[in-house]
Amino acid sequence: MASADRLKQITHAVLETGRRTVAELAALTGASEMTIRRDLETLAGQGVLERYRGGARSLVLRGEEPPFALRAREGLETKRRIAAGVASLIADGESVVVDSGTTCLEVAHALADRRLTVMPLSLHAANALTGATGLTLLLPGGRPRPGELALTGPLAEASLASLRFDTAVIGCCGLTAEDGLTAYDLEDTAVKRAAIASARRVIAVADAAKLSRTALALVTPASALHAVVTDTAAPGDEVEALRALGVDVRTV
Repeated sequence: MASADRLKQITHAVLETGRRTVAELAALTGASEMTIRRDLETLAGQGVLERYRGGARSLVLRGEEPPFALRAREGLETKRRIAAGVASLIADGESVVVDSGTTCLEVAHALADRRLTVMPLSLHAANALTGATGLTLLLPGGRPRPGELALTGPLAEASLASLRFDTAVIGCCGLTAEDGLTAYDLEDTAVKRAAIASARRVIAVADAAKLSRTALALVTPASALHAVVTDTAAPGDEVEALRALGVDVRTV
């Protein structure tokens, strides 16, 4: 088994049960216990799981957002298709605020070669846009959340309040017609609200799984969204419910 495939299998196994021993993971993957120990050190260094003597435990608790490093591994091709769909909705010359999160990071990559003014709300996205020719990069203030590197707090909110954007691209942890666009982190929720308030148009990005999920904090009702870009596996009833609210739902 290739190293990348083994790391993915280990990640899912630990996430599924909450914890696994080295011996269990060796039996599951067919790798030696020495190899599993090295893999666990690698994944622990990436913030995907926590090591303990003889095994590893998941860092994902109920009601909490999975770590950035774990989410960044999942559904990358789908996120890139969503990002391309968002980019097709944005015209050259626009001013755009791009939210934090793994899908929005791919949106930042998709916009890097465009003639735009862009304010990214995470250091991951800022790094992706640094040095892009033809693009005007604006950096907000704020405190980076560990791992996520989303910029939060009053400085980030004040930066957004002082500007007016053509488009806000907003990520989420959950999105339904009934419960609206939701997130886990309360500080991140406040920044998302400020970004929405600063823009004339709001595009939400969400993979199919998020269209049947509700997180802790309400960011905005679904009716406040102008468009949603998701993938073709999105549940049809939820897509139709969002469209009934006047939201332009694009599946890619």
